[in-house]
Amino acid sequence: MDHVIRPVLAEEWDRAKEIRLAALQDPVAHLAFLESYEHAVQRPDSFWQDRAAHAAEGVTSRQFIAEAPDGRWVGTITALVERPAGEVRFGEVAESDQTHLVAVFVRPEVRGTGVAEALFRAAIDWSWELSAPPVKRVRLYVHEDNARAAAFYRRIGFVPSGDTVPVPGEETAREVEYEVLR
Repeated sequence: MDHVIRPVLAEEWDRAKEIRLAALQDPVAHLAFLESYEHAVQRPDSFWQDRAAHAAEGVTSRQFIAEAPDGRWVGTITALVERPAGEVRFGEVAESDQTHLVAVFVRPEVRGTGVAEALFRAAIDWSWELSAPPVKRVRLYVHEDNARAAAFYRRIGFVPSGDTVPVPGEETAREVEYEVLR
């Protein structure tokens, strides 16, 4: 694989915005993201600048990108740090120190090339490197109807935790939690 996997830099906010908007236009975005393209495209530049700055700091979150040899960003993943004393990001208060992987996207033309696996490895490795206190698990949620994503997560080592939560805005749909334990 010729792609470089690395953390996003604060000054790359416009590129982070572009890949997020591309993700939200993917045909399965309605199953994978809790935000719509129409909502995100209306956000001011200051939102994107703050988002990239926080992800670049690597304290409460870290965004990784896959950069092609020509410099084009072809994938992204974000790890959110969740602590029992911290804010609730999705679901309930964290029972243990953990990270939550979100905003996973790989452009269609590079799917199946190892980019997604490399992004996940970077996010999981970063999670295990956290200290004060160390992370005990990495989790993510997948829409119950997103079979392609669920199969990929199982293939790279995630297993269902047994927990599900309602999909915001969908009365009967569920998000299934997957995890990797340390």
